[in-house]
Amino acid sequence: MAAPMELSCWGGDWGLPSLHPESLTVMAYAKFSGAPLIVNTISNSWRAPKGEVPVLISEDIVISQPAKILNFLRKQKYNADYELSAKQGADTLAYIALLEEKLLPALLHTFWVEAENYCSVTKPWFASRIPFPLSLYLPGKMSREALNRILLTRGGPPPYSLTEVEAQIYRDAKECLNLLSKRLGTSQFFFGHTPTTLDAFVFGFLAPIYKVCFPRVQLQEHMKQLPNLCRFCDDILTCYFRLTVSGHSPAGQDTADANLQKLTQLVNKESNLIEKMDDNLRKSPQHPPRKLTTLKLAAGGEESSPLNRLSP
Repeated sequence: MAAPMELSCWGGDWGLPSLHPESLTVMAYAKFSGAPLIVNTISNSWRAPKGEVPVLISEDIVISQPAKILNFLRKQKYNADYELSAKQGADTLAYIALLEEKLLPALLHTFWVEAENYCSVTKPWFASRIPFPLSLYLPGKMSREALNRILLTRGGPPPYSLTEVEAQIYRDAKECLNLLSKRLGTSQFFFGHTPTTLDAFVFGFLAPIYKVCFPRVQLQEHMKQLPNLCRFCDDILTCYFRLTVSGHSPAGQDTADANLQKLTQLVNKESNLIEKMDDNLRKSPQHPPRKLTTLKLAAGGEESSPLNRLSP
């Protein structure tokens, strides 16, 4: 029996299983490949092994960074890319490099550097999920790390000012979104009808831009002008995370769960009633003891599938 695999990652909101792009990438790939991950939502990245998020633990093996985690899952026979050609594999690497170079800096800036977004959304959200007193310190540390990462990849003063860097990273990000939209076209996924590693990375980067409600939304507004990218994110949330575009489970599934709960309650009530009737008949002096046929009622549970094993 394969060892259980546990993934530690930041939690979600706004209809997303996680707000963290790297965590979303790994979670999406696990869904695509059928990897049975046990997802643990953390409230402090310092509690994660190596201090990095996401992190995968399997027996005594601890792996961080999305690329390394995905490689480990492939070695465990959970491969979402087995149908790809060599050229498609090379295209995957090229587009992932494009995402990290062109889109990631703008994503970090939107969440952690843009003052209005950080003060009204990012900082309160993370602080509410981090225990005191770290909630007073850790969001600021994450903001500084994001800014340092942006400046290291885009250049910092001198010779560039922060304003120039900001303008450039958003130009690059919008260009990247346009290229992704053109590459996706009318296809369901980037290589046809089956999601792959590239789809997991694109979803991880795009979904937070698309879903989180920020006061400053220039990147979100640009993405919403590219309906195929919006549809791409909505389809993955609906099909693989069982979330609708509003972030809730499909109504049909909610109804089925409610019906199952009512059926279980009814069975329990009937079982208790039968037991009471049986006791009363045995204790009654005016009736001789008689055997009753005991009905063994089994309440059926939902079938467990790979798509239901990850908590959002």
